[in-house]
Amino acid sequence: MAANATTMSLHDSVTARIINELEQGRVPWVQPWASSNKTPLGLPQNASSGRIYSGINILLLWAAAIEQGRPSQRWLTFKQALALGGAVRKGEKGTMVVYADTFVPKAEQEKASASGEDARRVGFLKRFTVFHVDQCDGLPVDPDVAPLPGRTEILPHVDAVIAATGADIRIGGELAFYSPSHDFIQVPPQQAYFEPTDWFRTVLHELGHFSGHSSRLNRDFSGRYGSEAYAREELVAELCSAFLCAELGVVPTVRHADYLGAWLEILKGDNRAIFQAASLASKAADFVMGRRQTSEGGTHAGVVSLVCV
Repeated sequence: MAANATTMSLHDSVTARIINELEQGRVPWVQPWASSNKTPLGLPQNASSGRIYSGINILLLWAAAIEQGRPSQRWLTFKQALALGGAVRKGEKGTMVVYADTFVPKAEQEKASASGEDARRVGFLKRFTVFHVDQCDGLPVDPDVAPLPGRTEILPHVDAVIAATGADIRIGGELAFYSPSHDFIQVPPQQAYFEPTDWFRTVLHELGHFSGHSSRLNRDFSGRYGSEAYAREELVAELCSAFLCAELGVVPTVRHADYLGAWLEILKGDNRAIFQAASLASKAADFVMGRRQTSEGGTHAGVVSLVCV
C-alpha cells in the first residue's frame, strides 16, 4: 500500500510540475532554450556510463539544468561520483529522476505455477537522486561522453537522419501532415518557411508520427481531430520532435501550440499521461535515430523517397 501511495505521489508531483509550466504559458520541453544563455542544447547524459536518459527523466533533467544554470547535460549518482574518484560537494542538493520496471508478486508466481500460465507482472516506479557534474569535485574528464554536434553540422546531420528513415516524404502543398492510412509525410517546400530550419523541425515532428505506424511502433491512430486520442498522439510527436532536436543540435519549437488546452485537460485528468507520452516519445526518437527495430524485427534504415506534388 505504501509503495503504491509513493508511486501515486510521484506521478502527481511530476504531473503538477508540468501542468504549472503549461498554465504559465511555457512549454517545458521547448521554452527553456529560448531563455537560457548558459545551458547547452542536448539530451541529458549519465557522466559515468555515457547512457542517454529517456522518457520523463529528459523533462526532469532539462528543467533542473535550466533552473540551476548548468553548463552541460551530464549527471550521475552519488555512488557513481565516488567510483570515478570524485565526490559530491557537501551541502549540494540532488535532482530527482525515476526508474520504471516490473516485477512478479509472490501471489502471481503461485497462481502461474498452479495454472501453467504466464505470471502477471506489475509495474512500479522508484525515485532516486542524481547530481550534475558541476556539483562534484575530483571527477576526471570522461573520454566516452559523446560531444554535441557542432552548429555547422546541424542541417547535414538532420538530412542524414531523415534520409535513413526511408520515409516517403512528399514535398508540396501548404500543409504538413502524416497520413497513417497511406503511410506518407506531406510537407511544404522549404522556401515556404520563414526560417529554413523550421522545415527540419516540421519533418522531425511528422517523423514522430511516422514511427507509430502499425508496421513500426504500432501506436493508436484511431482518434479523430479534436479528440483526446488525437491530442495524446500530438503530445507524443511534440515530445519526440523536442528530443530529436536536442540530440541533433536544433533548438526545438512548438509545432502545435493550439493543443495546449487539450494537453492540460489530459494531464489534469490522468497523472500518468505525461509519463506515458514521454516514454512513447523516447521510443519514437530512438526509432527515427535508428536505435530501435520495427515490430517485425527489422531495422528501418533505407533511402528517403521525396516526391514533389
